[in-house]
Amino acid sequence: MGNRLTQIATRTGDAGTTGLGDNTRVSKNSLRVHAMGDVDELNSQIGVLLCEELPADVRTLLVEIQHQLFNLGGELSIPGYELLKPEAVAALDDALEHHNAQLPRLQEFILPAGNRAASLAHVCRTVARRAERALVALGNEEAIKDGPRQYLNRLSDLMFVLARVLNRMNGGDDVYWKSERLEQQGAAE
Repeated sequence: MGNRLTQIATRTGDAGTTGLGDNTRVSKNSLRVHAMGDVDELNSQIGVLLCEELPADVRTLLVEIQHQLFNLGGELSIPGYELLKPEAVAALDDALEHHNAQLPRLQEFILPAGNRAASLAHVCRTVARRAERALVALGNEEAIKDGPRQYLNRLSDLMFVLARVLNRMNGGDDVYWKSERLEQQGAAE
């Protein structure tokens, strides 16, 4: 891993470049830096979600996800290096299965709404999708490992499921899209 920061304002980025973990310099507008920034933003959004009242198991899961996202960002900062292990993707699969098993099947699309914690989980979901798109764009230009892309794909799915779980805290529910099909079903009943 690269050197730990001891000085924050180095002024080395004033010309529009930034240093990677392997000591190479790249444009701050490079695909790699965009992917790193989106992963960092996702981690920060999860930090905001962690400020909310959450079930203990969800809180523990989100803290572990933050650590794995830091690993993912570190991996992106050192081309060719692997920090995110396959077990991290498997852990998300397990969490998805566990939390989704508690939920009723969806009959219609839901809005990214509800209580504050669920809404923040939806924001995390959308940022995860953006980070995934940035990683796919990077992978179209450079060789990257599959794990980070798979992790972000699973994480966005998990954040959707967690939003549904969090909406059910204190007796809440999903906020359904008012579709024509639902309105017709309601009128027919």
